[in-house]
Parts: sequence; structure tokens; C-alpha cells
Amino acid sequence: MKPAQRIYFVSLIAVFALLFLLIPLLQYKPIIVYSLVYISASLLFILICGFILKHDIPARYVWVTLGLSVLLRLSLIAVSPTGSDDYYRYVWDGKVMAHGINPYRYVPDDPALAGLHSETLPARVNFAGMRTIYPPVAEALFYVAYKIAGANFLGIKVLLFVFEMMTIYGIYLIIRKLKLSGKNILLYALCPLPLFQFLVDGHVDGFGITLLVFSVFFYLDGKKTLSYLFIALSVCVKPTGLILIPVLFFLERDFRERIKVVLVPVGICALLYIPFVFSGYPFQALLKFTENWTFNGIVFDILNALIHDNQISRSICGIMFILAFLPVLFSRKDLATKIYNSIFLLLIFSPVVHPWYLSWLAILLPVRTRWSGILYVSLVSLTLITVMNYQLTGVWKEYPVILFLEYAPVLTAFVIELAGMRRDHGVEPA
Repeated sequence: MKPAQRIYFVSLIAVFALLFLLIPLLQYKPIIVYSLVYISASLLFILICGFILKHDIPARYVWVTLGLSVLLRLSLIAVSPTGSDDYYRYVWDGKVMAHGINPYRYVPDDPALAGLHSETLPARVNFAGMRTIYPPVAEALFYVAYKIAGANFLGIKVLLFVFEMMTIYGIYLIIRKLKLSGKNILLYALCPLPLFQFLVDGHVDGFGITLLVFSVFFYLDGKKTLSYLFIALSVCVKPTGLILIPVLFFLERDFRERIKVVLVPVGICALLYIPFVFSGYPFQALLKFTENWTFNGIVFDILNALIHDNQISRSICGIMFILAFLPVLFSRKDLATKIYNSIFLLLIFSPVVHPWYLSWLAILLPVRTRWSGILYVSLVSLTLITVMNYQLTGVWKEYPVILFLEYAPVLTAFVIELAGMRRDHGVEPA
């Protein structure tokens, strides 16, 4: 790396780190500072990615920068969640389980749980009239977090930090397995999305992506049954990992292995749900969510603006996804490319795309460095305008101009990549 390149790289990283010094100001203007730092860091991340992909970076710079990313994560553990209040549900579920109660049995404000009610819980739980939506492994982690820190967000944050370290290590193992450049690890380690969505806001996806990363590694390493086990564990945190089952099914040529791809994850998931099924309703909230929730879904929003029927628009999105997904399944691309394209399409056709949903794509950037993914995980930060407006005014409003600014560059890059103007194992920077 030439002296001028070294100065530029160090300057970018320094500005990136300095942005996070504004985090203590959250106590004064929480959502405004949060949005400012998150969006600014995300836009700067695009420049950092351009530099990383274009230049050789000495190993010592990679290790120092990786160490900085770990320190940034540590510094955020004690910061109160700002962009989301989902953690109240996590803490409540952990508290319920710690008292030996099936978390799927009662809604949080049920009088039967009055003995567990406090000033903040379940008063601050979103949709306290709904049963929990989270799968069994997530619930088990909520229980552990409650045992660590009680009715406090710190337990969740500590666990998420541990899982983040595991995620980075798992990505490193995959990079080494595929003989990719070590600098690629920075495409996840420096990504603002996991920093804000996990280490600030404490979203549960931070557990699920770790398990998915190790599932992919074990599959590449020939430990296929172990891979299927980790798929099941990931699905039992968040269903996104289900996408891996058909991908691996059609990748395999041996019939018995195909059976295992399906039966092992499904069987383990069934076993994990069994303790809760007979005394609770573990799928009730999930069904409500899939019927009613919408946010930041480009295809759904366009369709629904024309059709004005939520269910029909959802059905069309589902059909369109299947039609787009089938060519991915039958293509001759490698595993990492298939997973990337599958998750990307799943997000594009989903009616709900919160920023933390993009973490499932972010973990693939070091392995398949696509500009469509880099832009997507960065520009999704613009949706904070809606969250900020809601916290300041109480009005939840999506802005078409934000949707355009987010998706126009992302879809343009994806189309160019599909047209063969990007290399299969990396991005040819402009």
C-alpha cells in the first residue's frame, strides 16, 4: 500500500471511529444523534468498502482495524437501546421463563402474570396483547440473558457481543476455507449495521446469523450433519435460515443426503418446539405478523400502492419470489453465491425489511463481495428517518423518496451483477 493510500485508509477509519464518540450524546437527543451517527457511518462505510476492494491492505492494518471494530462493539454494550424497544419483549420472555412459565402460553398483560408485572414490564413491551413471536432457541437465550442481568438490556447485549465475536471468527474460517483475501473480514467487522442493530439496539438476529455462519462453514468443511444441526438452531432463532434447506437440497446429488438436508433441521426444530406446543400457542403471533406487518418492502409497497389489498399484494410477492428463487436453485453457481442471491431476493420480495433483517446479507459480504449488498446494508439506514419521525411526533410514516434513494442504487447494482458485469468471486470496483 502506497503512502498516499495508507493515509487515505487511516483517515477513513479514523473518521469512522470518531463518529462513534458522538454516541454518549444519545442521552441528550437520543434518536436524532442515533440517526445522524448511523446514517453518516453507513455512507462512510460505502467509501471504506470501495477502498478495501480496490487496494491491497497489509495484514497488520487488517488486524489493527479488526481490533478497533471489537473495541467499538465493547463500547456500545452499555448504551441504552435507542432505535428500537424490542428488547423489552426479550427481557419479559426471559423473566417469564425464569419463573417456570411457558412464554407462549400468556400474553404479557394477562392478569395471570400479574405477580411478575413491574413498573416497566410489561408496560413497555410492544404489542403486549400478543403472545411472543420468537422461536425456542431465542427464548432460551432470553432466559440466559435474564439470569445474567435480570430485567435489564445488559444481559442481551453481553450475549450479543459474544455471538458477534463468534460471527467474525466464523466468517474468518469461511474466508480461509475458500482461500479469499483476509482483508474481506473488514466488510463485516466495520459494517455499521451489526454495530447499531445488535450492540446498540440488541436485536435477536445477532444470534441467528452466528449459527447460520457456522452452518455454512461446517458444510464447506464436509461436516454436513453438523451443518444441518446449525441450520435448525438458526431457524429456531429466526426463520430466515430456512432458505438454506432448499439451496442445499438441490446442491446435493446423493438422495440420502437430500433426505438428511430436510429431515435433520425439521426434526430438530420439531423437538425444540414440542415442550411448548401442548401448553401454549407458539405460532399464533407469527401468523399475525405474516398477515399484517409491512415496512420498507420495495416490491410489496409498489404492488400495494396499485392494488390496495394487503393479502393479494403479499400473495403476489410470494409467487414472484418463488419464480425468482427457482433459477437460483437450479443454477450452477457455487454455494455462497446461491445463498447470497437467495437472501437478497427474499428481502426484495418481503413486505417487511427492517434494518436488522439485512444482517443476514451482511454476513455474506466478505464471502461474496457484491455492491448490491454493500449498498443495501448501508442505505437501509435511511429508514431511520421514519423511526426518528415516529419517536419525535408519534406518527409512523414511510417516505417514497427514501424508498427510492435506498432501492434504486441497490437494484441497479444487482441487475448489473446479474448481467455478468461483476466477477463471480468479488466486485470489480469502479
